[in-house]
Amino acid sequence: MQSHSSEPKARPTAKPTAKPKTSSTQAGEEPTATPAGEKDGASRQEDAAGGERARARERRERRTRRRRVAVPTLTVACILAVWQAVVALGIVPNFLLPSPVQVVYALAADASLLAMHSAATLTEAALGLVIGTAVGFVVAVLMDRFQTVSLALDPIVTVSQTIPTVAIAPLLVLWFGYGLAPKVVLVVISTFFPITVSLVGGFRAVDPDLIDLMRTMRASRWQIFWKVKMPAALDQFFSGLRISATYAIVGAVIAEWLGGFSGLGVYMTRVRKSFAYDRMFAVIILISVLSLALMGLVDWLQRIAMPWKRAERKED
Repeated sequence: MQSHSSEPKARPTAKPTAKPKTSSTQAGEEPTATPAGEKDGASRQEDAAGGERARARERRERRTRRRRVAVPTLTVACILAVWQAVVALGIVPNFLLPSPVQVVYALAADASLLAMHSAATLTEAALGLVIGTAVGFVVAVLMDRFQTVSLALDPIVTVSQTIPTVAIAPLLVLWFGYGLAPKVVLVVISTFFPITVSLVGGFRAVDPDLIDLMRTMRASRWQIFWKVKMPAALDQFFSGLRISATYAIVGAVIAEWLGGFSGLGVYMTRVRKSFAYDRMFAVIILISVLSLALMGLVDWLQRIAMPWKRAERKED
Protein backbone atom coordinates (compact mmCIF):
# COMPACT_ATOMS: atom_id res chain seq x y z
CA MET A 1 0.00 0.00 0.00
CA GLN A 2 1.56 3.12 -1.17
CA SER A 3 1.60 6.18 1.11
CA HIS A 4 1.09 9.62 -0.36
CA SER A 5 2.96 12.57 1.18
CA SER A 6 0.65 15.05 2.91
CA GLU A 7 3.07 18.01 2.52
CA PRO A 8 1.79 20.49 -0.02
CA LYS A 9 4.03 21.37 -2.90
CA ALA A 10 5.51 24.89 -2.78
CA ARG A 11 4.41 27.21 -5.53
CA PRO A 12 7.19 28.77 -7.54
CA THR A 13 7.54 32.47 -6.72
CA ALA A 14 7.82 34.87 -9.63
CA LYS A 15 10.91 37.08 -9.61
CA PRO A 16 10.17 40.76 -9.74
CA THR A 17 10.95 42.15 -13.08
CA ALA A 18 13.33 45.15 -12.97
CA LYS A 19 12.18 48.20 -14.81
CA PRO A 20 14.51 49.16 -17.57
CA LYS A 21 16.52 52.29 -16.79
CA THR A 22 15.72 55.18 -18.98
CA SER A 23 18.75 57.02 -20.19
CA SER A 24 19.09 59.74 -22.68
CA THR A 25 22.16 58.04 -24.03
CA GLN A 26 20.49 54.78 -25.00
CA ALA A 27 20.88 53.61 -28.52
CA GLY A 28 18.69 55.49 -30.88
CA GLU A 29 18.18 58.45 -28.48
CA GLU A 30 20.04 61.79 -28.42
CA PRO A 31 20.53 64.07 -25.36
CA THR A 32 18.05 66.85 -24.97
CA ALA A 33 19.61 70.06 -26.31
CA THR A 34 18.80 73.59 -25.15
CA PRO A 35 16.97 75.41 -27.91
CA ALA A 36 18.99 78.09 -29.67
CA GLY A 37 16.36 80.68 -28.84
CA GLU A 38 16.80 80.14 -25.10
CA LYS A 39 20.59 80.53 -25.43
CA ASP A 40 20.18 83.75 -27.37
CA GLY A 41 17.71 85.06 -24.79
CA ALA A 42 20.04 84.28 -21.87
CA SER A 43 23.02 85.91 -23.61
CA ARG A 44 20.92 89.00 -24.37
CA GLN A 45 19.89 89.21 -20.71
CA GLU A 46 23.51 88.93 -19.59
CA ASP A 47 24.57 91.64 -22.06
CA ALA A 48 21.76 93.88 -20.89
CA ALA A 49 22.71 93.38 -17.24
CA GLY A 50 26.39 94.10 -18.01
CA GLY A 51 25.46 97.23 -19.93
CA GLU A 52 23.26 98.43 -17.07
CA ARG A 53 26.09 97.94 -14.59
CA ALA A 54 28.47 99.86 -16.85
CA ARG A 55 25.99 102.74 -17.19
CA ALA A 56 25.47 102.83 -13.43
CA ARG A 57 29.23 102.95 -12.91
CA GLU A 58 29.56 105.79 -15.40
CA ARG A 59 26.80 107.71 -13.62
CA ARG A 60 28.57 107.27 -10.29
CA GLU A 61 31.85 108.46 -11.80
CA ARG A 62 30.15 111.54 -13.29
CA ARG A 63 28.55 112.37 -9.95
CA THR A 64 31.91 111.95 -8.21
CA ARG A 65 33.66 114.23 -10.72
CA ARG A 66 30.96 116.88 -10.39
CA ARG A 67 31.15 116.70 -6.60
CA ARG A 68 34.95 117.05 -6.67
CA VAL A 69 34.58 120.25 -8.67
CA ALA A 70 31.46 121.67 -7.06
CA VAL A 71 32.39 121.30 -3.37
CA PRO A 72 35.76 123.15 -3.52
CA THR A 73 34.28 125.80 -5.82
CA LEU A 74 31.39 126.48 -3.46
CA THR A 75 33.76 126.57 -0.48
CA VAL A 76 36.03 129.15 -2.12
CA ALA A 77 33.00 131.19 -3.23
CA CYS A 78 31.64 131.26 0.33
CA ILE A 79 35.02 132.36 1.72
CA LEU A 80 35.26 135.17 -0.85
CA ALA A 81 31.68 136.27 -0.12
CA VAL A 82 32.35 136.43 3.63
CA TRP A 83 35.62 138.28 3.01
CA GLN A 84 33.91 140.86 0.79
CA ALA A 85 31.10 141.32 3.32
CA VAL A 86 33.53 141.81 6.22
CA VAL A 87 35.37 144.56 4.34
CA ALA A 88 32.22 146.19 2.91
CA LEU A 89 30.52 146.35 6.31
CA GLY A 90 33.60 147.92 7.89
CA ILE A 91 34.17 145.10 10.38
CA VAL A 92 37.85 145.20 9.39
CA PRO A 93 39.32 148.51 8.12
CA ASN A 94 39.96 148.56 4.41
CA PHE A 95 43.54 149.79 4.79
CA LEU A 96 44.35 146.61 6.75
CA LEU A 97 42.39 144.11 4.66
CA PRO A 98 41.64 144.83 1.01
CA SER A 99 38.52 143.36 -0.52
CA PRO A 100 38.63 140.55 -3.10
CA VAL A 101 37.54 143.04 -5.76
CA GLN A 102 40.52 145.27 -4.99
CA VAL A 103 42.86 142.26 -5.15
CA VAL A 104 41.51 141.36 -8.58
CA TYR A 105 42.03 144.94 -9.75
CA ALA A 106 45.62 144.83 -8.46
CA LEU A 107 46.24 141.58 -10.36
CA ALA A 108 44.91 143.14 -13.56
CA ALA A 109 46.81 146.39 -13.11
CA ASP A 110 50.21 144.73 -12.56
CA ALA A 111 49.63 141.74 -14.83
CA SER A 112 52.69 142.27 -17.03
CA LEU A 113 54.97 143.02 -14.07
CA LEU A 114 53.69 139.99 -12.14
CA ALA A 115 54.20 137.79 -15.19
CA MET A 116 57.85 138.82 -15.39
CA HIS A 117 58.46 138.17 -11.69
CA SER A 118 56.52 134.88 -11.86
CA ALA A 119 58.77 133.65 -14.67
CA ALA A 120 61.85 134.30 -12.52
CA THR A 121 60.35 132.52 -9.50
CA LEU A 122 59.22 129.54 -11.59
CA THR A 123 62.70 129.20 -13.09
CA GLU A 124 64.30 129.09 -9.65
CA ALA A 125 61.67 126.69 -8.31
CA ALA A 126 61.87 124.34 -11.31
CA LEU A 127 65.67 124.13 -11.24
CA GLY A 128 65.74 123.59 -7.51
CA LEU A 129 62.96 120.98 -7.65
CA VAL A 130 64.68 118.97 -10.38
CA ILE A 131 68.04 119.03 -8.59
CA GLY A 132 66.42 118.34 -5.21
CA THR A 133 64.50 115.38 -6.64
CA ALA A 134 67.69 113.95 -8.13
CA VAL A 135 69.61 114.41 -4.87
CA GLY A 136 66.79 112.89 -2.84
CA PHE A 137 66.56 109.91 -5.20
CA VAL A 138 70.29 109.18 -5.01
CA VAL A 139 70.37 109.53 -1.22
CA ALA A 140 67.33 107.23 -0.85
CA VAL A 141 68.87 104.56 -3.09
CA LEU A 142 72.14 104.64 -1.14
CA MET A 143 70.33 104.47 2.20
CA ASP A 144 68.31 101.50 0.99
CA ARG A 145 71.30 99.70 -0.50
CA PHE A 146 73.87 100.20 2.26
CA GLN A 147 72.94 100.03 5.94
CA THR A 148 76.08 101.92 6.94
CA VAL A 149 75.14 104.80 4.65
CA SER A 150 71.62 104.77 6.09
CA LEU A 151 72.93 105.01 9.65
CA ALA A 152 75.29 107.81 8.66
CA LEU A 153 72.91 109.94 6.58
CA ASP A 154 69.66 109.49 8.49
CA PRO A 155 70.49 111.99 11.30
CA ILE A 156 72.01 114.45 8.81
CA VAL A 157 68.91 114.37 6.63
CA THR A 158 66.70 114.90 9.66
CA VAL A 159 68.79 117.75 11.08
CA SER A 160 68.79 119.52 7.72
CA GLN A 161 65.05 120.08 8.11
CA THR A 162 65.26 121.47 11.65
CA ILE A 163 67.10 124.59 10.42
CA PRO A 164 64.65 127.35 9.41
CA THR A 165 65.02 128.40 5.81
CA VAL A 166 64.70 132.05 6.84
CA ALA A 167 67.81 131.61 9.01
CA ILE A 168 69.95 129.90 6.37
CA ALA A 169 68.90 132.12 3.44
CA PRO A 170 71.07 135.14 4.45
CA LEU A 171 74.11 132.86 4.66
CA LEU A 172 73.43 131.56 1.17
CA VAL A 173 73.19 135.12 -0.12
CA LEU A 174 76.56 135.93 1.48
CA TRP A 175 78.18 132.80 0.08
CA PHE A 176 76.70 132.77 -3.45
CA GLY A 177 75.72 136.39 -4.06
CA TYR A 178 72.41 137.85 -5.25
CA GLY A 179 72.05 135.82 -8.43
CA LEU A 180 70.29 132.57 -9.21
CA ALA A 181 72.54 130.22 -7.20
CA PRO A 182 71.38 130.98 -3.61
CA LYS A 183 67.71 130.64 -4.59
CA VAL A 184 68.28 127.29 -6.26
CA VAL A 185 70.34 125.97 -3.34
CA LEU A 186 67.64 126.95 -0.86
CA VAL A 187 64.98 125.24 -2.97
CA VAL A 188 67.15 122.09 -3.13
CA ILE A 189 67.50 122.07 0.66
CA SER A 190 63.72 122.46 1.02
CA THR A 191 62.68 119.82 -1.52
CA PHE A 192 65.08 116.89 -1.24
CA PHE A 193 63.87 115.79 2.22
CA PRO A 194 60.29 114.74 1.26
CA ILE A 195 61.68 112.83 -1.73
CA THR A 196 64.25 110.99 0.37
CA VAL A 197 61.86 110.07 3.18
CA SER A 198 59.07 108.91 0.86
CA LEU A 199 61.37 106.79 -1.31
CA VAL A 200 63.14 105.15 1.63
CA GLY A 201 59.76 104.29 3.14
CA GLY A 202 58.55 102.90 -0.18
CA PHE A 203 61.66 100.76 -0.68
CA ARG A 204 61.39 99.29 2.80
CA ALA A 205 57.67 98.53 2.41
CA VAL A 206 58.23 96.12 -0.49
CA ASP A 207 56.92 92.59 0.09
CA PRO A 208 60.00 90.46 0.90
CA ASP A 209 58.36 87.45 -0.75
CA LEU A 210 58.55 89.25 -4.10
CA ILE A 211 62.26 89.87 -3.61
CA ASP A 212 62.81 86.20 -2.69
CA LEU A 213 60.88 85.17 -5.80
CA MET A 214 63.06 87.36 -7.99
CA ARG A 215 66.18 85.91 -6.38
CA THR A 216 65.01 82.37 -7.07
CA MET A 217 64.65 83.44 -10.70
CA ARG A 218 68.30 84.59 -10.60
CA ALA A 219 67.45 88.26 -10.97
CA SER A 220 70.26 90.73 -10.37
CA ARG A 221 70.07 93.51 -7.80
CA TRP A 222 69.53 96.01 -10.56
CA GLN A 223 66.60 93.99 -11.92
CA ILE A 224 65.10 93.62 -8.45
CA PHE A 225 65.34 97.37 -7.98
CA TRP A 226 63.68 98.33 -11.28
CA LYS A 227 61.14 95.49 -11.46
CA VAL A 228 60.04 95.28 -7.82
CA LYS A 229 61.24 98.09 -5.57
CA MET A 230 60.81 101.08 -7.85
CA PRO A 231 57.23 100.29 -9.00
CA ALA A 232 56.23 99.60 -5.39
CA ALA A 233 57.69 102.94 -4.22
CA LEU A 234 56.27 105.10 -7.03
CA ASP A 235 53.07 105.95 -5.17
CA GLN A 236 54.97 107.24 -2.14
CA PHE A 237 57.51 108.95 -4.40
CA PHE A 238 54.83 111.05 -6.10
CA SER A 239 53.30 111.87 -2.71
CA GLY A 240 56.66 113.28 -1.63
CA LEU A 241 57.09 115.05 -4.98
CA ARG A 242 53.72 116.73 -4.55
CA ILE A 243 54.87 118.15 -1.20
CA SER A 244 58.23 119.17 -2.64
CA ALA A 245 56.48 121.06 -5.46
CA THR A 246 54.79 123.35 -2.94
CA TYR A 247 58.03 123.77 -0.98
CA ALA A 248 59.83 124.79 -4.17
CA ILE A 249 57.72 127.91 -4.76
CA VAL A 250 57.81 128.92 -1.09
CA GLY A 251 61.58 128.37 -0.86
CA ALA A 252 62.22 130.48 -3.94
CA VAL A 253 60.07 133.34 -2.60
CA ILE A 254 61.82 133.25 0.79
CA ALA A 255 65.22 133.41 -0.89
CA GLU A 256 64.05 136.35 -3.00
CA TRP A 257 62.95 138.24 0.11
CA LEU A 258 66.53 138.49 1.33
CA GLY A 259 68.14 139.61 -1.88
CA GLY A 260 67.65 139.54 -5.60
CA PHE A 261 66.77 141.53 -8.67
CA SER A 262 63.57 139.82 -9.82
CA GLY A 263 60.98 137.37 -8.56
CA LEU A 264 57.74 137.42 -6.60
CA GLY A 265 59.65 137.77 -3.33
CA VAL A 266 61.37 140.91 -4.59
CA TYR A 267 58.00 142.28 -5.74
CA MET A 268 56.45 141.54 -2.33
CA THR A 269 59.28 143.38 -0.57
CA ARG A 270 58.75 146.48 -2.72
CA VAL A 271 54.96 146.67 -2.34
CA ARG A 272 55.19 145.94 1.39
CA LYS A 273 57.37 149.00 1.89
CA SER A 274 54.75 151.10 0.09
CA PHE A 275 51.89 149.58 2.21
CA ALA A 276 50.10 148.37 -0.93
CA TYR A 277 48.31 145.50 0.74
CA ASP A 278 46.07 144.80 -2.23
CA ARG A 279 49.19 143.99 -4.27
CA MET A 280 50.51 141.89 -1.37
CA PHE A 281 47.37 139.77 -1.43
CA ALA A 282 47.58 139.57 -5.21
CA VAL A 283 51.07 138.06 -4.95
CA ILE A 284 49.92 135.63 -2.25
CA ILE A 285 47.10 134.41 -4.50
CA LEU A 286 49.50 134.12 -7.42
CA ILE A 287 51.94 132.04 -5.34
CA SER A 288 49.08 129.70 -4.38
CA VAL A 289 48.06 129.36 -8.04
CA LEU A 290 51.62 128.52 -9.07
CA SER A 291 51.91 125.91 -6.31
CA LEU A 292 48.62 124.33 -7.38
CA ALA A 293 49.81 124.30 -10.99
CA LEU A 294 52.98 122.43 -10.01
CA MET A 295 50.93 119.95 -8.01
CA GLY A 296 48.70 119.42 -11.04
CA LEU A 297 51.80 118.77 -13.16
CA VAL A 298 52.94 116.16 -10.63
CA ASP A 299 49.52 114.46 -10.77
CA TRP A 300 49.73 114.37 -14.57
CA LEU A 301 53.19 112.79 -14.41
CA GLN A 302 51.88 110.23 -11.93
CA ARG A 303 49.07 109.21 -14.28
CA ILE A 304 51.63 108.69 -17.05
CA ALA A 305 54.13 106.81 -14.90
CA MET A 306 51.52 104.62 -13.17
CA PRO A 307 48.94 103.55 -15.78
CA TRP A 308 47.85 100.61 -13.61
CA LYS A 309 46.31 103.06 -11.13
CA ARG A 310 43.74 104.08 -13.74
CA ALA A 311 42.88 100.43 -14.35
CA GLU A 312 42.38 99.87 -10.61
CA ARG A 313 40.05 102.86 -10.36
CA LYS A 314 37.99 101.59 -13.31
CA GLU A 315 37.66 98.17 -11.69
CA ASP A 316 36.55 99.75 -8.41
